[in-house]
Amino acid sequence: QVELVESGGGLVQPGGSLRLSCKASGGSFRRQIMRWYRQPPGGRRDLVAAITTAGEPVYTDPVKGRFTISRNDATNMVYLQMNSLKPEDTAVYYCQTRFELVTFWGQGTQVTVSS
Repeated sequence: QVELVESGGGLVQPGGSLRLSCKASGGSFRRQIMRWYRQPPGGRRDLVAAITTAGEPVYTDPVKGRFTISRNDATNMVYLQMNSLKPEDTAVYYCQTRFELVTFWGQGTQVTVSS
């Protein structure tokens, strides 16, 4: 069974950094695009970043220049390095992929940016 598990969230002050991790299990994800989404309080779940099978990243405008997505296919891990965090980055962050025509989500990890 495919499972995605996020970790690394927590409370951080504005301007600080966090590194999120996503562990994928249940198959090989070498041929899958991996994505990070986030859902702020009372808001919608929106794409943050994606990384191709070749390791090429794509970012949405709010996080460009601050976040970095990466992957390690040998360990089935995906990462999101978040720098210069802002209060508006506060959200539950989700790892996502599509595998054999089915979309899978992790349970999410809470990121709170506050003084």
